[in-house]
Amino acid sequence: MNAPTFRVAFIGCGRRAHEHAIGVQADGRCEVVGLSDISEASAETLKAEFGFQANVYTDHKDMLAKEKPDVVLICLWTPLHLPVFRDCAEAGVKAVLCEKPMSATWGECQEMGRIAEATGCQLTFSLQRRFAAGNRTVRRLIQEGHIGQVLRMDLYSPPNLLDCGIHTFDQAMSFMGETPAKWVLGGVDTTETYNWFNVPSECGAYGHLEFANGVHASLYSGPIDTWEPAEDKTKIWAGVRVIGTEGFIEVMWDGQIVGGVKYADPSWKPEMELSSMQDQMKGYVRHSIDCLAGGEEPEVSHRKALRASEIIFAFYESVRRNARVELPIAGFADSPFISMLENGQFTK
Repeated sequence: MNAPTFRVAFIGCGRRAHEHAIGVQADGRCEVVGLSDISEASAETLKAEFGFQANVYTDHKDMLAKEKPDVVLICLWTPLHLPVFRDCAEAGVKAVLCEKPMSATWGECQEMGRIAEATGCQLTFSLQRRFAAGNRTVRRLIQEGHIGQVLRMDLYSPPNLLDCGIHTFDQAMSFMGETPAKWVLGGVDTTETYNWFNVPSECGAYGHLEFANGVHASLYSGPIDTWEPAEDKTKIWAGVRVIGTEGFIEVMWDGQIVGGVKYADPSWKPEMELSSMQDQMKGYVRHSIDCLAGGEEPEVSHRKALRASEIIFAFYESVRRNARVELPIAGFADSPFISMLENGQFTK
């Protein structure tokens, strides 16, 4: 029996769409039928580079109506995620693979989740680092008890929390069987403010959180020194250090295992398994299509993205309250960071 073919469309055909397209092209179940971008040239470039036999549109609603795709990849700037996802869900799209982060405010993130639940549209986010071979290995080593009971973690992320920190929080929760956070205490650095994909952000963040299983974690978000393992152990990298009762493992964002120690066995070394961003994107798309076909919750479902997003907005709310914030968070739907910035709270 032949594998089912899903009609696939892209909304947004810029750089990230090209990275997603690697995964789509590698999956024989995907037939790309539509490409939409306000720049027709961008859509034509994506079409030519991957040889897609797809129609090009400058209006995504027109494309949704005419092509009736089963699967849509949203590769747009952050403020567009919610309205375009709503359009896809209302058009009967079965699955949406959306660029991260979820959205610019906590209320908008929750609304994306509500729409997904109400319509049954499978909504995933490109937290593709879950599919890095090294990250899968670390999950297995922790589950097998190689470092004993997890006690605490050190979390490292480039700036900013919303766009980059979501990867680190998601990585940390995946190492603990999806355990959510219990409370957060945070601070932000606004020596400089950035604009990432039309959302303002801090240049650094620092804080502490406790997860529901009692594990404590410290966070550093700011400039990093290296994206690859380095001999100089003082260099700051993006990723997670997991400390257990019987040892520890240090793993970078993309699964590069920096080091590992088992106290009872000094000769033990965790195996190093590397994978490229292309491998991760292929894994992300393949897994999302598998779950659509099989009806299972994806590794990068909206529910899991919401847990990571909640930590981020709790950090910002902690700054606004000058206090620890308990999760689940309640009482606000904005981005506390954006509200404080607009109110002049960070004025020097």
